[in-house]
Amino acid sequence: MAWTEAARRDYARRGLRYASDCTDDEWAVVAPLLQPMGKVGRPREHDPRILWNAIQYIATIGCQWAQLPKEFPPFTTVQYHFYRMRDNGLLDLINEMLVAVTRLAEGRKAEPTAAIIDSQSVKTTESGSPRGYDAGKKIKGRKRHIVTDMTGNMLEGIVHAADVQDRDGALDLINRTCDNYPAVKKLFADGGYAGEKLTTAVAHIEALAIEIVKRSDQVRGFVVLPKRWIVERTFAWLNRCRRLAKDWEASVASAEAWMFISSIRRMTRRIARLEF
Repeated sequence: MAWTEAARRDYARRGLRYASDCTDDEWAVVAPLLQPMGKVGRPREHDPRILWNAIQYIATIGCQWAQLPKEFPPFTTVQYHFYRMRDNGLLDLINEMLVAVTRLAEGRKAEPTAAIIDSQSVKTTESGSPRGYDAGKKIKGRKRHIVTDMTGNMLEGIVHAADVQDRDGALDLINRTCDNYPAVKKLFADGGYAGEKLTTAVAHIEALAIEIVKRSDQVRGFVVLPKRWIVERTFAWLNRCRRLAKDWEASVASAEAWMFISSIRRMTRRIARLEF
């Protein structure tokens, strides 16, 4: 078998302690972005790379915090750093930076001008709150609501009860997206976002147009719909992290944080493979 760059990357990952660990190239991408979580004071007791690898392990394997292997720092320490990144907005900031880097590496402009919105209903545990019943999907739990660019990079994401209709849950998400990505002027959505209610609610956002991509009534069975398949693929990418196989979190903030961690993980790996 030829010794290709893909084979080199595969063997480099096999040589890591855990497959979820960052390679040197991946750590070089994310390390400068993680520095803001440090503060002036006494030196850190644990290497930031080890802490980040521990969080990646939890995201990838999907185990409980207490099941974190002993090779990592105490799970309470890792949990503390996870909560800090969750609460200080660092994960959202890192995701936004990586979106720009990924787009530039692909020969695109750093700021997207078009985006796609969709939701995914998932089950929760008995401790997950708030939650509701999605009558359409017949799922009791929460909805993950995301916006992606036209290549599938997650721009923003929120979590809310599953009984909230898409057009109602979308307002906060659209506002966040337009605040962080002001160049977005076109938003593609499915029929769940149709109607004057959402259009009127986002009328204050200058020049934003919402286009509904509808499914034809004459087509039966599975059909790939233009634009909408991109965001569905992003959900599949995010769910590669088993922590997202189900919403295990007691708080919505943690549920949103794991979405961003999964997005960051995917883009970090992609950037490490791209040549500028």
